[in-house]
Amino acid sequence: MTYETFAVPVLGGELHGGRWAPEAPVGPTVLAVHGVTASHRCWLSLANRAPDLDIVAPDLRGRGRSNGLPGPAGLRQHADDLARLLDHLALDRVVVLGHSMGALASVVFADLHADRVERLVLVDGGLPLELLPGMDADQTMEVTLGPALARLSMTFPTREAVQQLWRAHPAFAEGISAATEDFFDYDLVETPDGFRSRVNPELVRDDVRSQLDPGTLTPALERLRVPATFLWAPRGLLNQPDPLYPREVAAHWGARLPLLKVVEVDDVNHYTIIFDDRPLDLIVAELHHPTPTQENE
Repeated sequence: MTYETFAVPVLGGELHGGRWAPEAPVGPTVLAVHGVTASHRCWLSLANRAPDLDIVAPDLRGRGRSNGLPGPAGLRQHADDLARLLDHLALDRVVVLGHSMGALASVVFADLHADRVERLVLVDGGLPLELLPGMDADQTMEVTLGPALARLSMTFPTREAVQQLWRAHPAFAEGISAATEDFFDYDLVETPDGFRSRVNPELVRDDVRSQLDPGTLTPALERLRVPATFLWAPRGLLNQPDPLYPREVAAHWGARLPLLKVVEVDDVNHYTIIFDDRPLDLIVAELHHPTPTQENE
């Protein structure tokens, strides 16, 4: 397996990212789309687990090495960036893998570019998120992403201080792998005062407002035209028993959409579902094999 970085012309500058490619490809080409405050390096654990996959993973607009791209962001803008990436790499049709907000962008991408998508694998993301009762989009964002947004404005004296923060995070109570440490380290940029996240918080806010807009994600999901699997984490961002998606919400969409298969991944939270070996094996299986609906066509 080889790893190379790329830079692709998009609106306002260049979209950066990385590609893990096997010497002799036997698996599908996967377009891997990360979450709202993450980067393409979150997929290193997957690449290590499945060296036969050709994994193309961008740093979304405002994240990683793409943090200099201007806003506004939003799900449709990410979908446009993903289409330009596939065009630049001369990739006609791919399996699209998305985690969290990246899964939301993947659904919109599949709606706008269904001919480019073989199937979707949506990891604890991709279904509509609702405003919290009595709150607008910005208030809902502060409640649900408050700790993550606060981290984006923090400065740390050393790289090790950042790793210590993550080791103390409730989601990683059982430990952090070397690949996960690499992901955390990639996010950092050195400043005169110390180290901080590369993520542009204003573009994060653009994305959250976009995903809570009832006219963006929900209609795209309702028009689903490609086979999709939703891998559901039963615990939330802080490893709490309340998941990002209530069980009944996942079941509702699974029953409503014939092309959507819902799979519960036991004993994981919103983060560990893409980092731990056991859920990664489930993700790899979904990337390799068609969903039952596709097999029955």
